[in-house]
Amino acid sequence: MIEKITLLAILGFGAWFWYDTLQCQEIAKSFAKQMCAQLQLQLLDDTLALVRLRLKRNHRGRLSLQRVYQFEFSDGGYNRRQGTLIMRGISLEMLEMPGYVQRTISPV
Repeated sequence: MIEKITLLAILGFGAWFWYDTLQCQEIAKSFAKQMCAQLQLQLLDDTLALVRLRLKRNHRGRLSLQRVYQFEFSDGGYNRRQGTLIMRGISLEMLEMPGYVQRTISPV
């Protein structure tokens, strides 16, 4: 009986984590698209790559997931530049696009 409950808890956590990751990635992608549109840039490949995942404390001291994404953008399609976007939970913590936006940091 305990094994079944443990298995269900693990499956539940896995499903929550998968859903939370997809939701966070979609929100992060919309931030990247908005910034590229404002600066008249092109978000290349329409994708973000998750490069780091860790637990960090927010300003209230609670643990939350921090995800670091990287993406590529271009001003005319001939050169690729790399941007970084950091999400804490589903909130934007930092956005950096070298040459265009220098570390826009939001309090989370």
